[in-house]
Amino acid sequence: MEKELNTILSVPEYKALFDEYYKPIKSFIYYKVGDTGMAEDLAQDAFVKLWENRNSIKKSTVKSYLYTIANNTTINQLKRNQLRYKFQNQLEISTENENPEFQMMKKEYETKLNDALSKIPEGSREVFLMNRIEGLKYKEIAERLGLSVKAIEKRISKAIHILNEILGVKL
Repeated sequence: MEKELNTILSVPEYKALFDEYYKPIKSFIYYKVGDTGMAEDLAQDAFVKLWENRNSIKKSTVKSYLYTIANNTTINQLKRNQLRYKFQNQLEISTENENPEFQMMKKEYETKLNDALSKIPEGSREVFLMNRIEGLKYKEIAERLGLSVKAIEKRISKAIHILNEILGVKL
């Protein structure tokens, strides 16, 4: 019974933690990302995760837990941004010698592709881009993410299926 009382955060306790740690967590993230809006979003995400896991966290470790969540969330966001950046750079082809019609078609396709990529669930999109953009093998992705190769295969298959449906092309 004592352990239970030590792990469940009540609403007033959660509010007190939020009031005490929101600004320091936001600042911690801001120093990593340099974007106030993103820092606010990621800080809020950290507190959402804290709330979701409030029944399994020891009150004595809440501060370190919050900073760990904030750090991991920030790292994941930066990785996603990096993947998106690499993907966009690979799409850019020299347009100096291309005719205007081709440039317009290319821009429309890029818009359609970005829209299709946004409709893929985050986990599937992440492994798909790691495979297709970074050129990582399924085993390498599995090791990086701590998942099985089968899970990676399923996620990439799901991403390909969604892209095939939306874009109407075979990948």
